Amino acid sequence: MRESGDLRQQSSGPGQEPGRARWLTSLLGGVMPNNGLRGLYLDELRDLYSAENQLVKALPKMAKAANSDELRDGIEEHLEQTKSHVERLEQIFEAMDESPKGKKCTGMEGLVKEGGEVMDEDFEGAVLDAALIGAAQRVEHYEIAAYGTVIAFAEQLGESEHVSQLKETLEEEKETDEKLTSLSEDINVQANSESGGSEAENEADDQERLEAEPEFDSTANKKGRKSSKRAA
Repeated sequence: MRESGDLRQQSSGPGQEPGRARWLTSLLGGVMPNNGLRGLYLDELRDLYSAENQLVKALPKMAKAANSDELRDGIEEHLEQTKSHVERLEQIFEAMDESPKGKKCTGMEGLVKEGGEVMDEDFEGAVLDAALIGAAQRVEHYEIAAYGTVIAFAEQLGESEHVSQLKETLEEEKETDEKLTSLSEDINVQANSESGGSEAENEADDQERLEAEPEFDSTANKKGRKSSKRAA
């Protein structure tokens, strides 16, 4: 029992706080299987690492497509945050002596593809900005759910340091989502106004065509009557 106590004390010394899961692995004198919760935790972390790296590549394109200066600045700010999210995940993997690579996040791949399709549409101005915000918020909601999951796993595994780092990222994701919602309020109004203008123009064109049709019919009828008289 004394040896166990010494081991517990040693593993919790300054700069040597590996977490309860790693302490248990050391105590058991073996390697903890990766097909349990720890393995699932690693799998989810790798998925997030892939997701964040995909975003680092996708966000500059979204920023370039944005018309609103506020939206562009917000996307660029989140790009820098995303880079820090990647760094935090790398720190966690390093602490676990694991590689962050080996998995591709197909969920984020699909969301990024949808965002690209939005930019390829014929939307312009505030309408395009509204579409970009929608695509960006789908990404944020995906990440919020994913980080909530890994935080729950980390808490269960006793990885308190991981929990702290992951919660910091989660809060930044939530803040970004709230900023996008705030931006959307004015942008959606503007988008509706722009769309209303186009609809009004279309209605005016339709009205002109309707007004021109009776004149055409009248002319045709006159010609018809003249032809009838000649025939008579």
